[in-house]
Amino acid sequence: MNGVLRPALAVVGMTTMLCGLALPLGFTGVAQLAFPVQANGSLVEREGTVIGSALIGQGFTGERYFHPRPSATVEADPETPGSTRAAPYNAAASAASQAAPTSAALLATLKERVAAEGAGPVPADAVTASASGLDPHISPENAAQQVANVAAARGVTPERVRALVVQHTEGREWGLFGEPRVNVLRLNLALDGLR
Repeated sequence: MNGVLRPALAVVGMTTMLCGLALPLGFTGVAQLAFPVQANGSLVEREGTVIGSALIGQGFTGERYFHPRPSATVEADPETPGSTRAAPYNAAASAASQAAPTSAALLATLKERVAAEGAGPVPADAVTASASGLDPHISPENAAQQVANVAAARGVTPERVRALVVQHTEGREWGLFGEPRVNVLRLNLALDGLR
């Protein structure tokens, strides 16, 4: 029995050390060397203070800022056990609404959001939440639709704001994957830098 158990325990111990310690530490080291910004969460700083991550959406209110996609994140409702309440852009509660396309509640929410956007065609990402509820990007069309309001609220010409949108529009990954997009946090920081 001892002759079988000892080698089995040795293999389990070596596999645990290799897969549970050596490989993760190796990948962490390579990531820190090759992609230090991404490995540390793509944190965005202003004047030496971390104000967010370029990978996690944040809620911006007020007409002076571009608004991100709606967020579907929720949290436990402390006043009603077993229920949830809206907690927009809560990174600890990343999830979609799980509402089916045939959901009456989802349809009502979408109609309400479209009505709030005003007349004319509305970009889909202006009224639909992302799968995570934390998408940090909006489409260039969504950003273009917000230019006039942001420019008026800041007292600058729409051309200056539009130029910032163009400057902060990111292309497809490696020219192939995804769609062009605008990072809302970075764009709003650039807006705050306008003089």
